Amino acid sequence: MNVAIIDYGSGNLHSAAKAFERAARESGIATAVIVTADPEAVSRADRVVLPGVGAFPDCRQGLLAIDGMVDALEAAVRDRGKPFLGICVGMQLLAERGLEHHETPGLGWIKGTVGPIKPKDPRLKIPHMGWNNLELRQRHAVLEGVPTGENGLNAYFVHSFHLMASDVTDVIATVDYGEALTAIVGRDTIVGVQFHPEKSQTVGLRLISNFLRWRP
Repeated sequence: MNVAIIDYGSGNLHSAAKAFERAARESGIATAVIVTADPEAVSRADRVVLPGVGAFPDCRQGLLAIDGMVDALEAAVRDRGKPFLGICVGMQLLAERGLEHHETPGLGWIKGTVGPIKPKDPRLKIPHMGWNNLELRQRHAVLEGVPTGENGLNAYFVHSFHLMASDVTDVIATVDYGEALTAIVGRDTIVGVQFHPEKSQTVGLRLISNFLRWRP
């Protein structure tokens, strides 16, 4: 199996690659992990990962700056149904638009908008940063064996904006930060996580292993 982690100038690429390699090794899944800015490599890959760190407009522009990358993503994921994982801003880019700094179109794979977190409790600081457990909204293969809810394991978050999905059936899990914020979205062969699996220890490694096994 070949996994392509897209290098478009944004994301914890080294950490993400190491986490995928470790998860594959510990799960006994023969996997070649490549970090690439080559649309052809993305087209050839069996699974595609889009990381993302920073501002929504910058990440979007980074993708557009690589000639043919968005087309390769659309063809691989939307047309040929290859499993896809978006991480942090890579997950936010799935939305129709982002409102960080100014309105920016996203990929439009998940209906909804990425807007600022506005906690009702003034004691809650922005960005939302730290370890929080996940609240399951619907079952999904990537969360198989991952304890969720009040007594579940924690994942590591750091974000000031969140994806507000128009269709609740696209929301797989939420995180409580004064209100329910989207933690995982998905539809068809697409899944996106707001937290960082490469930094989330047990939860992250299990989620990555599940993604590598997933047969949507």
